Amino acid sequence: MNAVSPQSMLVLLFMVLASKPFSVSAESLSPHQQLARDILAELVEINTVTATGDTAKAAEAMAARLRAVGFPDADVQVFTPAPRKGNLVARLRGTGARRPILLLAHLDVVEAKREDWSADPFKFLEKDGYFYGRGSFDDKAMAAIFVANLIRYKREGYKPDRDVILALETDEEVLDANALGIQWLLKNHRDLIDAELALNEGGGAFSKDGKPYFNGLQTSEKVSVTYRLEVKNPGGHSSLPARDNAIYHLADGLARLAKFEFPVKLNETTRASFERMSALETGQLGADMKAVTLARPDPEAVARLSAKPIYNAELRTTCVATMLEGGHAYNALPQLTRATVNCRVLPGEPVEEVQKTLVRVLADDQISVTQIAPYTLSPPSPLNPEIMQAVEKLTAELWPGIPVVPIMSPGATDSSFLRNAGILSYGHSGLMVDIFDNRYHGKDERIGVKSFYDGLEYLYRLVMALSSKK
Repeated sequence: MNAVSPQSMLVLLFMVLASKPFSVSAESLSPHQQLARDILAELVEINTVTATGDTAKAAEAMAARLRAVGFPDADVQVFTPAPRKGNLVARLRGTGARRPILLLAHLDVVEAKREDWSADPFKFLEKDGYFYGRGSFDDKAMAAIFVANLIRYKREGYKPDRDVILALETDEEVLDANALGIQWLLKNHRDLIDAELALNEGGGAFSKDGKPYFNGLQTSEKVSVTYRLEVKNPGGHSSLPARDNAIYHLADGLARLAKFEFPVKLNETTRASFERMSALETGQLGADMKAVTLARPDPEAVARLSAKPIYNAELRTTCVATMLEGGHAYNALPQLTRATVNCRVLPGEPVEEVQKTLVRVLADDQISVTQIAPYTLSPPSPLNPEIMQAVEKLTAELWPGIPVVPIMSPGATDSSFLRNAGILSYGHSGLMVDIFDNRYHGKDERIGVKSFYDGLEYLYRLVMALSSKK
């Protein structure tokens, strides 16, 4: 037999692994699974709440793990743009045949109060088949998996055909153009994170009724734009009420807004999403999903889907009142009333047209409409054939029979900043969650133990598939 190179051995190993189903035994973890579990536990127990925690400590902890397995200092860098704010950038060097792939995850988390949780949110807890803790899903599971897999590649001597860059950032939960995470890295160290494509949070695998449902690939997200609606009035004594009342003006305008719907506009991602989801659903729901993809969508199908918030958000731009204030005394006519309206605008739709639409729908020249926060436009990432094929192949291995569904996030991630920088970005984790069990940002955040280990292996294989010679 001819001598086999270490690289060839790795390829053979990958092919053998790919032929076997994913599995995990609670009684006997592999060394790699144990490593990933330990990293997740360490990250969860470092308080990294955006405003008060310490992402620099978390970044340094992950850097120490990478350096310990032989990553040189030049390829593991921690940046602290402000006290307690840390970003880690690490690089597994490849042959350079192709531009790098970027693996992005955020270290910061939203606030969690002990009195609101069943246990300490900053103590890692395994119970009843789940890992609990603030950030256990959003987004420290993905961060832990990326670190563990980078260590595995290093130990195995894997030599990709493109550099694999890991960026663990701070301040993602701020969603501000001046935040100190990926925006700061793009501005100050673009050369260290420049890549052809990126994997980030924003899309995962979903189960329904205890069964695998679909594997989501996020290619775009809506644009968050916030407006202040305001009515001013001279006011007066409440014993002499007038028809010209600031509260009534605003309330009438908001009532008109509540009844208004922006037109249906499907893009490449949402059209593909409804087409693929229509094959999953039976009865009226499946038929309605198919009907909205036609050149002339059936109005009744549109109406039925629009009644469900999860589908309505995919069909159109939305604007909703989120805050309300007005008046200054119980016995005085209001001199000022205000409402905050948050819009989630379809990618590619002119934001200035949304504001014009608001003014038209409110239909009252006494209601001023002012944009009160900056927004980030972001073009969708194309349905890249290389990524689609790799994701579909791995999905068939782990969850035979379920489709890969392109999705548009109604919320926002830092992929928008990468897309604007010319880096094709895809929200995709391989982490299976119940489609109706939304606990991230909420009480008792958790991730399934099996889901975590499946995602660990899934992302290991996916990154290899996207960084190996074909």
